Amino acid sequence: MTNSPAPVTGANQLRKNALGVGAVTFLVVSAAAPLTAVAGGVPLSMMLGNGAGIPGTFLIVTAILLLFSVGYVAMARHIRNAGAFYAYTAQGLGGLMGGAAAMIAILAYNAMQIGVFGLFGAATAGLFAGLGIDLPWWVWTFIGIAAVGILGYRRVDLSAKVLTVLVILEYLVVLVIDVAILAKGGDGGLTTVSFTPSAILSGSPSIGILFCFAAFIGFEATTIYSEEARDPEKTVPRATYISVLIIGIFYMFTSWLMVNAAGADKLVPELQGLADPTTFLFGLAERYAGGWLPPLMNVLFVTSLFAGVLAFHNGVARYLYVAGRERLLPASIGVTHPVYHSPHVGSLIQTVIAVLIVALFAATGQEPVLALFSWLTNVGTLAVMTLMAFTAFAIVAFFNRNPGLETNPLVTKVIPVVTGLILVAVIIAIAANFGDLAGATGMLAVFLPGLVVIFGVIGLFLAASLKSGNPIEFARLGAGQEI
Repeated sequence: MTNSPAPVTGANQLRKNALGVGAVTFLVVSAAAPLTAVAGGVPLSMMLGNGAGIPGTFLIVTAILLLFSVGYVAMARHIRNAGAFYAYTAQGLGGLMGGAAAMIAILAYNAMQIGVFGLFGAATAGLFAGLGIDLPWWVWTFIGIAAVGILGYRRVDLSAKVLTVLVILEYLVVLVIDVAILAKGGDGGLTTVSFTPSAILSGSPSIGILFCFAAFIGFEATTIYSEEARDPEKTVPRATYISVLIIGIFYMFTSWLMVNAAGADKLVPELQGLADPTTFLFGLAERYAGGWLPPLMNVLFVTSLFAGVLAFHNGVARYLYVAGRERLLPASIGVTHPVYHSPHVGSLIQTVIAVLIVALFAATGQEPVLALFSWLTNVGTLAVMTLMAFTAFAIVAFFNRNPGLETNPLVTKVIPVVTGLILVAVIIAIAANFGDLAGATGMLAVFLPGLVVIFGVIGLFLAASLKSGNPIEFARLGAGQEI
């Protein structure tokens, strides 16, 4: 029961009973950065992908992720480990693949967090420039890194409280726009054309699907907080399903209203006529809700990005902590703070990495959005999709070896295999279209997605070294805590 007394957290353990269903859900939903996705990702997906068919595409992707969650939460009932994808892969596909998954996960969440920091710096610089404070983007990025580092170093429930406030405000401002469009009936009356096969398959549906999957990145993090959740056998599954449904319904409903606000036939030409497609939602806000809303949205856009980077930071810190605790990385990384019981060493490492990479991009004059944000977040998306595919097949292998844990073959075999094959197809599509998606050319378009393979090989090597040096620890990879 969630109101039972919390057990005393032992040395070198994450803070017990710190998070309920609501807190875990907000930590996860904030990583999806709803305002960032709706204002930035959705207009681009419409322009480059399948236009008015994006709402229908969100419906399809939501269904796929709900199917993935069936096996995912079934495994969560039996493995309680902050390593999430890494732990499930290790327990299902073996320690070597687990090592690969651990390093790919560290790459994924580092890339997502640092990439979003680029957009955060640019957006914050633009916001304050309008107030007469004109500073380079990287100054604001370093300030953001410091703030996130402090919150990540301290107790996880403090991060959850900050994110709860920011995410609620994000949803409220977008819902104001939604209600205004709904009340006025859009540009020429509301239509369901977005959910027809002809709309979904129009334009470049593969790019539309990729953007929609990217908008969900972070939903899978419910299991990362399993060691800190109250009653995790119930909290984690509930938070997972709630997160997918909240994110999916919100994106589908809002993008449908955005299509109707512009008019399905006028949508793509209007987006193509904008100097910056990410201003599309701001224009709709002024048109339907009034001129008072866009200035507020500018502020909440920045806080949305901050919420996202804080959520990704917490994820990276926990993956580093678990990799150290289970001896894939030095044991000194796998320790928690004596007072906050946070993965403070992992948090500090992530902060240093962010500072160094941002400094490199700033020193070489790279663009914070078209380079730092676009390149790294697409690497992160590819890496997370790879981890999801690993996990889908790991679920099948795990329950084949432990047939008494779950008895429904739909949960343990059929659904995981189907979702795994779908995810493999998505991964191939991302890799094939990476240059177009990320705006990378030449060798960069090969090197950036190649990072996933490089980090996977490093993880295999680390796991093999552990196996030869400490076979007992190797055999326990991903086992985590007894529940």
